[in-house]
Amino acid sequence: MMNKAAAAATMVKTAIRRSAVKTRLVSTYADVISPEYDVSTPKMPAFDYSPPPYTGPTAAEILKKRKEFLSPSMFTFYNQPLNVVDGRMQYLFDENGRRYLDAFGGIATVSCGHCHPDIVDAIVKQTQRIQHSTILYLNSAIADFAEALASKLPGDLKVVFFTNSGTEANELALMMAKLYTGCQDIISLRNAYHGNAAGTMGATAQCNWKFNVVQTGVHHAMNPDPYRGLFGADGEKYAKDVQDLIDFGTSGHVAGFICEAIQGVGGIVELAPGYLSCVHDIVKKAGGLFIADEVQAGFARTGSHFWGFESHGVVPDIVTMAKGIGNGIPLGAVVTTPEIASVLTRRSYFNTFGGNPVCTSAGHAVLKVIEKEKLQENAHVVGTYLKERLTALKDKYELIGDVRGRGLMLGVELVTDRQKKTPAKAEILHVMDQMKEMGVLVGKGGFYGNVFRITPPLCFTKEDADYLVDVMDYVMAKM
Repeated sequence: MMNKAAAAATMVKTAIRRSAVKTRLVSTYADVISPEYDVSTPKMPAFDYSPPPYTGPTAAEILKKRKEFLSPSMFTFYNQPLNVVDGRMQYLFDENGRRYLDAFGGIATVSCGHCHPDIVDAIVKQTQRIQHSTILYLNSAIADFAEALASKLPGDLKVVFFTNSGTEANELALMMAKLYTGCQDIISLRNAYHGNAAGTMGATAQCNWKFNVVQTGVHHAMNPDPYRGLFGADGEKYAKDVQDLIDFGTSGHVAGFICEAIQGVGGIVELAPGYLSCVHDIVKKAGGLFIADEVQAGFARTGSHFWGFESHGVVPDIVTMAKGIGNGIPLGAVVTTPEIASVLTRRSYFNTFGGNPVCTSAGHAVLKVIEKEKLQENAHVVGTYLKERLTALKDKYELIGDVRGRGLMLGVELVTDRQKKTPAKAEILHVMDQMKEMGVLVGKGGFYGNVFRITPPLCFTKEDADYLVDVMDYVMAKM
């Protein structure tokens, strides 16, 4: 009898211990995710890296200094801004060592993955040798990268000018177009985004981020948006607006037309089929140059092609690029033909730090990583899979009005009424915050600020794609 009693007591104690352990595990998991989520929440893919302990200031302390000492125009995502202190490949880590799937940072700067060892190694090695201005001396790192970059472009696009950012690149491109043609009129699209300086802010037009600054000689064409545009997916009808601007808004001539192949900040808007090829011909007949802004769509992001413009069957006169070109290093570039490039000999153009040896070493390493790790192919395969899963989610939730984009440059537009396409401004903020609490970071954009911008590093996997969609599904199901 005593043995049975002892056995029973042992069983009770074991059950209590197991219950306690289970309670602790559930509690720990809930603490990591959020108190309102239970163990049925989607599980983030495993990743073999733990960041070193963080000993710096807290998010609250940083936010306090930021409000006091930094520009009031700066903004953050989320109700409680994230203090990012570490990163590896497609993941970021906060001050507490918590891991987040970065489904947005690829468009911001990082193409190959945070702290990619090959790129870090190239930067460190060059920094240990020399980091210097490029104006007066020679350096092989700069010339080698220019040659490698030119090899990725079609036609006679082979003369490279290096800058520090996409804004500088687009400003230079616009200036070159005006010098080459002798005209001052520039045509850009409504809802476009081209940078933060006077000229590029003028070309930015009606973008949601209010970057428009009125500039003489800048004309804004109707946006060829297949989802919200007046003519749906009929690219030729939108192109007629460009012809009208040239005929009635200018003297019949134009310096250039600047355009993103897929609008990034504007909400991942794919241009209506046939639009770019038609506009290319119109602009060329008017004596203008066609400028392709590849700051966000370039460098293999669309998957099917290395450059966004290639899917439209056009060859630009000038191509601008930045962001992913340096995987986080400040670097931009303008590539054009020898004939157009020669116009800068009429001016004393130089850029003190544009194309310095450290930045160009990083850029060259990026090209090598994209090729070695077949990241363009990965962007196509994983991006296609992710878009299919997001489209299936659209069939499940009326909140999703549209899924669009190519490769790993995808947009999900939220609406409260599909027929009226009423922007779901409050709902997107809620979903973003809840996804962040579950460890997934996505961007936001569009004219109304109601579009998820999903633009992860190109090393994103199908497992990552599944986790992203499962988390979005989970959050929307709870609404």
